[in-house]
Amino acid sequence: MEIPHRPPRRPHAWLPLLLLSQLLVAWVWWRWGWGAGLPLMLATHALAWWGVLAPNAALYGPVLSRLPWTGREIWLTIDDGPSDDTAAVLDLLDAHAAKATFFLVGDRAASRPELVREIVRRGHGIGNHSRSHPQARFWALGPRRMRGEIEDAQRQLAAIAGRAPRWFRSVVGHSNPFVHAPLRRAGLARVAWSARGFDAVQRDVDKVVSAIERDLAPGAIVLLHEGAPHGRSVEMIAALLQRLDALGYRAVLPAPAQA
Repeated sequence: MEIPHRPPRRPHAWLPLLLLSQLLVAWVWWRWGWGAGLPLMLATHALAWWGVLAPNAALYGPVLSRLPWTGREIWLTIDDGPSDDTAAVLDLLDAHAAKATFFLVGDRAASRPELVREIVRRGHGIGNHSRSHPQARFWALGPRRMRGEIEDAQRQLAAIAGRAPRWFRSVVGHSNPFVHAPLRRAGLARVAWSARGFDAVQRDVDKVVSAIERDLAPGAIVLLHEGAPHGRSVEMIAALLQRLDALGYRAVLPAPAQA
């Protein structure tokens, strides 16, 4: 099902806004003193941090967090592969006639290319999830390192799969001012989510499925993971697929053969 694909058009639009905001802070501080200037400075800094840490924040560039669908279809997205779980997850998806987009880590894909090709062969989508998945510091990467993480992964995945991904998911959902310039060069659109169960850290399968179910709606983007350290990712995906069937939801791709 087609949706707008929106790579960033003005990836540096944040810079003049940032400069203007700090000029405003300086003027207010000069005109009315620290009692007015300091709260305004803290407010502008809090806004900048919100743009970095909030997965659905579009301060630095566009992000897709929900689809404009009206039927009972959702977009199932699975992060962090390929992994030892991938083959079993593919079998589960087949059993439930479900499609998903796998947001893959470039270095992991390069070490297991047969799994990437099997994802594509079975009619699923692939997305870019960085080259090395620097989970603790992705939010703080500078422009050179950020460009390498995104563009290197794009080359790795395109070479293995035979087609370049169209979608990008930030590591841990974080962004910063340097994410969107390489996205524009690579023709990638950033995707967040609207339903999650914290399945990468939560061990309780029922709690994960219940949390996702609370946010299910037509056009929801569901976030899942494979290869989580607790070892229950396949079990969680199986339980969610069963629940989706019971609720009458279908997991489909946003654009055939391109998601």
